[in-house]
Amino acid sequence: MNRKSTKGHGVSILPNTHLSASDHWLRCKMRIQQMKTLLNDRDRKEVLHRLSKVRSDSKRRWGSMSAHQMICHLSDSFRAALGERHISPSSTLFKRSIYKWAALWMPLQWPYGIKTRPEMDQQQSGTRPTEFASDTAKLRTLFDQFCSSKGEFAAHAILGWMSRIERMRHAYLHMDHHLRQFGA
Repeated sequence: MNRKSTKGHGVSILPNTHLSASDHWLRCKMRIQQMKTLLNDRDRKEVLHRLSKVRSDSKRRWGSMSAHQMICHLSDSFRAALGERHISPSSTLFKRSIYKWAALWMPLQWPYGIKTRPEMDQQQSGTRPTEFASDTAKLRTLFDQFCSSKGEFAAHAILGWMSRIERMRHAYLHMDHHLRQFGA
């Protein structure tokens, strides 16, 4: 490999490794585009296919909610994003900045056991399950409304305001987390 030293510093650098700001941004953008998000048709189809595998009697791998409660929980999250359901805020500067960045862009699966807001918890004041098929159909309708929405989304109760790119990434990760919870 052809290496050269910088004058007097003894530091080796590879030739042609300097990236302009626009090249750096393009690389970051390409990396983000490789991450799963509801902006991508392929990722939307994948999530809906996995959702179709969830049954009312699907066993959870962690947590306390049932598969039916999870369906209603995801519906509540879309209602909140669309401004149809108020969720009490629990945000700090740390949660809106470092925590949000890590949750959205670190290539790690979300951990279990993070408490949700009471309005999203089906054992508190979240939407109560009624009939599995109709609740699942409602989730699919909300999913479609969310994915096709062109307006601004409501602020997230914990992560604060998010751009459309961030919201679509968050929604994918949130669904992925709960679908994995039920083996889908």
